[in-house]
Amino acid sequence: MNDDTQVRCAWCGSDPLYRAYHDQEWGVPNRDERHLFEMLTLEGAQAGLSWLTILRKREGYRQAFAGFHPQTVARFDAVRVAALLADPGIVRNRLKVESTVSNAQVLLALHERGQTLSALLWGFVDGVPRQNTWASLAQVPAKTPESDRMSRELKRLGFRFVGSTICYALMQAVGMVNDHTIDCFRHPLLAASGAR
Repeated sequence: MNDDTQVRCAWCGSDPLYRAYHDQEWGVPNRDERHLFEMLTLEGAQAGLSWLTILRKREGYRQAFAGFHPQTVARFDAVRVAALLADPGIVRNRLKVESTVSNAQVLLALHERGQTLSALLWGFVDGVPRQNTWASLAQVPAKTPESDRMSRELKRLGFRFVGSTICYALMQAVGMVNDHTIDCFRHPLLAASGAR
C-alpha cells in the first residue's frame, strides 16, 4: 500500500522508499531472529545519519552481511572486514562494521545458552506491543525507561551500538511500540492487530 492520499506520520515525507517502509514495515510486530538482528544492525548503522540513507543501502547490507544470518556473520575475519570497509553499498565505518560481527558472535552465544534475541527484546514490553497515542511527532520520545533497560542489558551481554536511543528506534521499527501518530492511517490498523 503506497497511496499518496493517505495521512501518514510526518517523518516519512514523500520519498517512495520511505513511504513503503512506513506503510508496510515500521511498527509491525516482528519476532524473527534474523530480522531482529538485521534491524539491530541497521539502527546502529543509522547513528549520526538519516534513516533514508540506511534504507537506500539496505540491499547492500543484506548482500554484505550474508542476509544477516548470524552464524555466517560471526565468522567474518579481518580480511572480510577490510573488504566490507571498501564496499560502497554500506556505511563504511570500521566501528559499525566490526560491531556487526561481534554482535553476531554475542547473538550466537545467547542461542548457545538456550535464549533468543526475540524473547530478550520482547521481554521489555512483556511480549505485547505498547499502543501509544501521540498526537504529533513532537510528542514521540527518543528513548524510554524500557529502552534504557534494554540498552543496559544488551551492553551487559556484550552487544555494541545499542544505546538507549538506538534501542528505542529498534522498538519502534519491530513493532514493540506503536508510535504511529493517531492521525496516521497505520495507527488504528496496528492497534487492532496489537490487541491479539
